[in-house]
Amino acid sequence: MDEERKTAAHFLSLIKKSRRGKFKLYIGMSAGVGKTHRMLQEAHTLLRNGIDVKIGYIETHNRAETVALLDGLPLIPRRQLFYKGKELEELDMQAVINLRPEVVIIDELAHTNIEGSKNEKRWQDVLDILDAGINVISAVNIQHIESLNDEIKSITGITVKERIPDHVVSLADEVVNIDLTADELITRLKEGKIYQAEKIAAALSNFFQSDHILQLRELALKEVAAQVNRKVETEIIKPNTLKHERFLACISSNERSAKTVIKKTARLANYYQSKWYVLYVQAPNESADKITLKKQRLLINNYKLATELGAEVIKVQNSSIAQAIIEQVEAKRITTVCIGKPRLNLWRLIMATSIFNVLVKKLAANNVDLVILS
Repeated sequence: MDEERKTAAHFLSLIKKSRRGKFKLYIGMSAGVGKTHRMLQEAHTLLRNGIDVKIGYIETHNRAETVALLDGLPLIPRRQLFYKGKELEELDMQAVINLRPEVVIIDELAHTNIEGSKNEKRWQDVLDILDAGINVISAVNIQHIESLNDEIKSITGITVKERIPDHVVSLADEVVNIDLTADELITRLKEGKIYQAEKIAAALSNFFQSDHILQLRELALKEVAAQVNRKVETEIIKPNTLKHERFLACISSNERSAKTVIKKTARLANYYQSKWYVLYVQAPNESADKITLKKQRLLINNYKLATELGAEVIKVQNSSIAQAIIEQVEAKRITTVCIGKPRLNLWRLIMATSIFNVLVKKLAANNVDLVILS
């Protein structure tokens, strides 16, 4: 009976996938590279070729070039809402679904919706529209991808609050990088083609520094290349030639290191389109009465992060962390175990036990890789 249910569920997923709209995503290294401009150009091309394309939401930022490109494109009226005494506008997701255009253009994928909206995030609106069988073209900057958040902060010194889970990017049927050189982007900024005049000086001294742009550009190029490689491996190469990876990220109550392990494992799992898990082993010295409320709260935040990035969270109590890992490896048919680098509490706890050698031997015997993430 279980096998029948699995077979039926698999067939149902195939049906849903075939009915789902196609998703094209433009990625850029920063604001101003031309993502919105390119989407609108594409909309005009589709319209000329008889495709029913409509604008669901475009953010022009009062850029003359962008505003001009809206001319002649059919717009779906935005939803009007009052929030904290102000009238604001949002994408009208239900109107898009009711009108059922062949293609809808939706900008600012990482946008956070106003309180009271059906979904908290615009990317969730886009998924609902795709599920309704409508094709979507959207755009996002590289700094809004969740697992890259810490790296972006280390480059720019800025914590980006609006982010999308990596799996949303992996859902795209086509990912396109909109690329400019650092000099070209800075020239556009100085010419007032990105921000208003009063914001240019601050932008040049902060986010739009040449070395920042070069590093962000590299990240964007790598991200798109990784997505293309993944598509080739999963859709062109015969499935039976692929190793079906299953990742296990092992974390401790150390908030920062746990977050790093979660995000980097998420990227690995996303690349391989794999099932993955996050394991927290509560040893006796980390019982609820022995760690602070702050640590408990941060641990819960990491559970939430893991879930948002597509992981299944496993929490167990065991005096032997290594033994707990072995049990989950066997139970979940794990192919790769991911842990933090040696300075992590988790590593020290494993090393402190005689079962560490058993862990390594057991992983090796089962052809399970051990990856140390830094």
